[in-house]
Amino acid sequence: MTFDDPSMAELLETSSEAELDDLAFGVVGLDREGRVDRYNAHEERSSGLPRAHVMGRHFFFDVAPCMNNYLVAERFEETSLDTTMPYVLTFRMRPTPVRLRLIRTQSARRGWVLVWRD
Repeated sequence: MTFDDPSMAELLETSSEAELDDLAFGVVGLDREGRVDRYNAHEERSSGLPRAHVMGRHFFFDVAPCMNNYLVAERFEETSLDTTMPYVLTFRMRPTPVRLRLIRTQSARRGWVLVWRD
């Protein structure tokens, strides 16, 4: 599974925790209320935020408030979404340029934030 895989939404929904942990990019799964319900090892290492600290918490308010804006958080109001964009993370770290991939499908139980750090 690669960051740009066109079938990423389906792959993420059917992946085990171990399979998500093996990925070379950050993966955050959000339930319909925006709470973190999937969080892979790569994101845990890269962000410095332990899995136990983020699971069940509202992603845009409690975990990554630097993404609580019209560019990222408000995009999850769309019924279907699969877009990649450059972004700069600024919360709890020095400004860090990344590529974000935001995914939400009408049939999926959750939305996804994928984080590629160069």
